[in-house]
Formats: sequence, structure tokens, C-alpha cells
Amino acid sequence: MHRNPNPYCCHYHHFSPSSLLPRPFNLPSMATASPLLPLTFLPSKISASTSTPLRASLPSIDHKLVISGGRPISGHVPISGSKNSALAVLAGTLCCSSGPVALRGVPDLLDTRTMADVLRSIGARVEAEHRDVLVVDASDVGLTEPCSEKIGRIRAGFFVLGPLVARFGKAEVAMPGGCRIGLRPVDLYIKGLEALGAVAEEEKVCVYGANGKGLVGGSFHLAYPSVGATETFVMAASMADGVSVLTNAAMEPEVADLTKFLIACGACIEGAGTSTLVITGRKKLYGAEFTILPDRIEAGTFMAAAAITRSCISLSPVIPPHVAQMTEKLTEAGCKITQIGPSALEVSAVPEVTGGDLQAFNIKTLPYPGFPTDLQAQCMALLTTCVGSSIIEESVFENRMHHVEELKKLGADIKVDGNTAFIDGTKPGRIALTGGRVRAADLRGGAALVLAGMAASRITEVENIAQIDRGYERFEEKLLLLGADVKRETEAGVSNLHPVM
Repeated sequence: MHRNPNPYCCHYHHFSPSSLLPRPFNLPSMATASPLLPLTFLPSKISASTSTPLRASLPSIDHKLVISGGRPISGHVPISGSKNSALAVLAGTLCCSSGPVALRGVPDLLDTRTMADVLRSIGARVEAEHRDVLVVDASDVGLTEPCSEKIGRIRAGFFVLGPLVARFGKAEVAMPGGCRIGLRPVDLYIKGLEALGAVAEEEKVCVYGANGKGLVGGSFHLAYPSVGATETFVMAASMADGVSVLTNAAMEPEVADLTKFLIACGACIEGAGTSTLVITGRKKLYGAEFTILPDRIEAGTFMAAAAITRSCISLSPVIPPHVAQMTEKLTEAGCKITQIGPSALEVSAVPEVTGGDLQAFNIKTLPYPGFPTDLQAQCMALLTTCVGSSIIEESVFENRMHHVEELKKLGADIKVDGNTAFIDGTKPGRIALTGGRVRAADLRGGAALVLAGMAASRITEVENIAQIDRGYERFEEKLLLLGADVKRETEAGVSNLHPVM
């Protein structure tokens, strides 16, 4: 039994396939804590004790969210497991050649379903078991070329490259998809693998291990602390022959979560959460239990929702240091943020509590521990309702301003010069935004438009919400839980079913 180094995860340990299921789990989950939300990964009509495969993503249907704005929200919202961590850990399950992995807290999203399909395409077994437990068994994986169509849908699909080439000495992976928010080149991924002895060919990106075999330990310095390149290197190095050192590594909590997962599976990694990682390769990694950390971006989005509607809500589970930058900016604006438990926060923007109007603030996005680029759009929506002028500098991605034109359709006063946005906020006592029809171009920008609609007068329709479904688990249901007036519709009328369940 291994002691869990992550105080925010429930527990994990090595286990054999025979000990996996069926047996009860005593860990708390969002499903048990919040009966208003369906069981993660399980259709509502299927018993939690029934073993059912995680179903493939459904065909795309045109949905929109219709929001009646100007209403305050209140209550408590449960935060799902981290999308970005779950995607990396799902790729990391390919490192485990002996025994299944049981994961808790994997959010049910279009992206996680697609990632499950990627794993299935090379022979992994992916099934939902016992409420919120997702089981992945990669013991019998024998293919090294995952489905190109699935890889083309999500950025994280490319993460399987490292585990495959380290385990089998070869991998052929198509170029990844995901949000169109910049170039997001994969050259750092490839260079990291080359430092471990791999040889890469162009076309689809075909990578071979040293001498057609596995990888060997090596050192690599990242020119930029790329999250994906860090995760790819760590997964590959965990099975390489010898010791590997990665410097200027990304320090995002999701990277640390992946390293803790690999350690739970038997990997030897030092420096988790720092910019220098030392990895001693192992010949084999084993199945383990692991809980995905809470989604700091979802938490930050709901914090922004409270602020933009001038409301008070609580949220959990949250790891407070992971949302420190958001907390700092909202506090600067005038919000009152209180830690009401080890993993719970209360966010209040009620004027009677804050003492008046929220004030403008400036943002520059940076790698962790700087302000996260994934909360830039949500804060821009908020700043259109704050008193004063703001500047947002996007320094992580060069094409992450698609939401600006859509916010302007709702009356926002924003000017863009390159990767810098200049926002003129509202005047005291005036409603800054007016409802209208807008379209989500990417995941976080789509969430920002929903928040803007919640603050706007009249009705706002946000189209192309499949973008939002990629990264927010049952977003509108959680908003309804808080009292927002929001409904999902298709061209034929109101949809009673969530499109990804």
C-alpha cells in the first residue's frame, strides 16, 4: 500500500485485476454528495452497480443555451474533476501494462468521451464501474496507431504518443485537434522524445524508440514551459531505461496530478509541482486507484459567475492555492472571498457586502502560478460590467480573442490591439450588457458568453454550445441549481436530454 502524497485525493494503491471489482468503495463523490446531479458516466436509468461501457460521443447536434439575464444566483455548486488532468491521466493509463486503473472524478465531457474512444481504438478496455469509478485496462493494448479521426478532435489525444513509443518502441499519431486559439505546435513534444533517443518522421508524426526499441534516459530543457510537452516527456521517461531530467517544466497543478498518478502506478518521479523533474524509468507500471483533482478552471468560472451577477455562492471541492490568482483579482475588484472549509469557498459580490460597484482590474495571462489563460475570457466578460477601464494581455496563446466580437454584440466596449484587449467598463448603476444572439467559437469563450448573458438585460442565445460541453460537465444544470434562468434548446425546441449523456 502506498501513502497518498496528495492531501486532496482520497487514496490510491496498487491492486491486481482480481481485487478490482465488484466491491464497495467508501470514498465521497460528487454523485453521492449532490443527489441533484446524475451519476457520473452512468445513464440515469442504469443501476450504479451495473457495469456499462463509457459510451462513445454522440453525433453533433445543434444546441444553444437561452439565458434570461439580470437574475442573481445563490446556493452551492459542486465542482467536477479537472478536465485537463483527466485527459492527461487517461493517456497515462497506457503506461500501465499490468492490471487495470480505477479513476474517480473523471468528468463526463465530450472531450473525455473522445479520449476514451482514442484508448479503445488501440485495444484498451474503458468502462464505467460503481458510480463515478472509470476503469481503464491497457494490459492488452497492442496497436500503436490510434484512430486519426478521434485524435483530430482533441488536443490531448496527442498525449498518447509518449506512452506508446516508450512501451512499444513505435507510435504513429495524427496531428491533434482542440480549440483554435493559436498555433500550439507539437515540436516541443517531439524534441523531448528525441532527447530520450526517439527518431521522428513527419507525415502523421511517426516516432521510433532508440534502435527500434524503447527509450533511454536523457536530459531536456523546455524553451517554454508547455504543459503538453511536459506531460508527454514525463510519461515517456517513466518507462525509459535510465534517469531523465526535465528542466523549465510546466508547474500547473494538472501536471503535478499526472506525476502523482504515475507515482501511484510505480513510477519514480522527483520534483512534482516544480520546474525540475527527475524521472527514473521503470520496466513496468501497474494498475492503481486514483482520484482526479478538482477543476480549478470550472471553479474560477463559477467564481466569475457570482461576480458578474453580483451574487453570493459557495463552491466545493476547491483547492484554494489553485485558484489564488482568480481570488486575488476578484478581491481587487471588491468581491469578498472566504474559505469556509478545507476545500470550500464562498464568493460574494452582493453590493451590500462589497460596499458598492465592482472595480476594474488588469490581467496578464502567464503559465502557472501566473493568471491562467483559461480564465481570461470569463474575466473579460466580468470586466465589461465593472466600473473603470481594464487591460487584458494574452501572453500564452496568440489567437485567443474570438469572444471579443461576440461580447461586443451584447454591447461591450472592447478594443483589441494584437493580443491585448482594452475594456471600457460600465458606469455606476448602469447595466452594461444587453441580450442578443452570439456564438461560442471555443470552450472558454463560450463559457464567457454564458456569463455575459446572465448579467445582460433581456434574452441571450449562445449557439454552438458543443464547445462548452467539451469542458464543462452539465454546465446549465449547475447554473439552474444556483437559480439562473437558462435552458438548452435545439432548433426543434427545448431539449430535455443533455447531449453527451
